[in-house]
Amino acid sequence: MKEIVVISGKGGTGKTSITASFAKINGKEALTADCDVDAADMHLLLQPDFDNKKDFYSGQLAYINPEKCINCFKCKKACQFDAVEVINDTFQINELNCEGCGYCYHVCPSQAITMKDALAGETYLSKTRMGTTLAHAALGIGADNSGKLVTEVKNMAKKEAERQNSAYILVDGTPGIGCPVTASVTGANYVVIVTEPSLSGQHDLERAYELVKNFSIPAGCIINKNNLNPDVTKKIKSWAKENGIKILAEIPYNENFVKSLTDGMTIIEYDEKLNKLIHQAWDNIVEDVGGL
Repeated sequence: MKEIVVISGKGGTGKTSITASFAKINGKEALTADCDVDAADMHLLLQPDFDNKKDFYSGQLAYINPEKCINCFKCKKACQFDAVEVINDTFQINELNCEGCGYCYHVCPSQAITMKDALAGETYLSKTRMGTTLAHAALGIGADNSGKLVTEVKNMAKKEAERQNSAYILVDGTPGIGCPVTASVTGANYVVIVTEPSLSGQHDLERAYELVKNFSIPAGCIINKNNLNPDVTKKIKSWAKENGIKILAEIPYNENFVKSLTDGMTIIEYDEKLNKLIHQAWDNIVEDVGGL
């Protein structure tokens, strides 16, 4: 079983559309994991049933028992995040502001404050419209620790892939280079970086590769919308050659990328020309992964 993670240095490159297309190509040979938990949208294309839901707890939040509270104001003075509010003479915690540091808990003289595990989101192990499995999650409003939730989704995916004897785990990672991306690529066998020919796209591609290189993971690159700026495309290809990164495919700008999303379909179901190019990219990935 090989784990292939698709990332991008910035949003809007077509990363999720391409990952969903890989899932369509492989059918039940692959299990898909949507690790873009901050802005998950794989479900728009794969249409999962949101089954096997589990609450995900991470970090802590303070809770004030009004029956024990003596209105001493010590917790409110101690809180550096303005999480303690007084509403109708009752002390309460604003959960969106609470960082779970526990300072208020320690200064409370009446033991009115307790620290409780925070509900940070939900995880799902779903069946998709294709009959395949999707591990995915929804990060709670205002919740942090998205890196931990990514790790939880990946662990779910690996366990289920082993049970199903899947050939591949296809991971739709988060854009950028932050903690969730690090969690996405950890343990991967191969990373696909999707970029576009703009100055920011090139810059973020290079940053994303620096992250991947730190983990000594082999990587390939897909240049989407390659015809929008031929000069930058040429620079990206030159940079990739210098760094020993295979260009898996060059995909021209095509409005059907957006239209397929609107219709809830993968791009390979929607456009025959793009179908061939994305199949070409997958064939190149299999060639690389087969040599690992």
